[in-house]
Amino acid sequence: MADNLTVEQRKKNMQHIKSKDTKIEIALRKALWNKGYRYRKNYCLLPGKPDIVLTKYKIAIFCDSEFFHGKDWEILKPRLEKGKNPDYWVKKIERNIQRDEEKDQKLNFMGWTVIHFWGKDILKDTEQCVKVIEETIFNQKLEEVDDEEEM
Repeated sequence: MADNLTVEQRKKNMQHIKSKDTKIEIALRKALWNKGYRYRKNYCLLPGKPDIVLTKYKIAIFCDSEFFHGKDWEILKPRLEKGKNPDYWVKKIERNIQRDEEKDQKLNFMGWTVIHFWGKDILKDTEQCVKVIEETIFNQKLEEVDDEEEM
């Protein structure tokens, strides 16, 4: 993956990558808000500080960028290995993938439902992402009814 930017240009680009209130987070949050869902953002009381948390339903939502969270890693990894500073990037993204799995396990153990969305999926079809969340809530409510009937 050849870099067309100078070192200074790349540095400037990397410094401007935000960890909160990204376009993808804002798009999904607006769609949820318009549907009447209330949430916490970057909820620091949970492992991994989920981007959006529906505390009422114990749902933690992560809005992941494709590059930094390793979407299609089998395809991306060989491209990175050919680019600049491959040791750094491969190690960084593999650690991000591992950290994502660890925080998901912790949240699941705590009784939370974890949902991940890729950034491009959010931007391309926000409504579909909201449907996934609504289906998760619906399934949780069905499970609660089933649990009550068993008692």
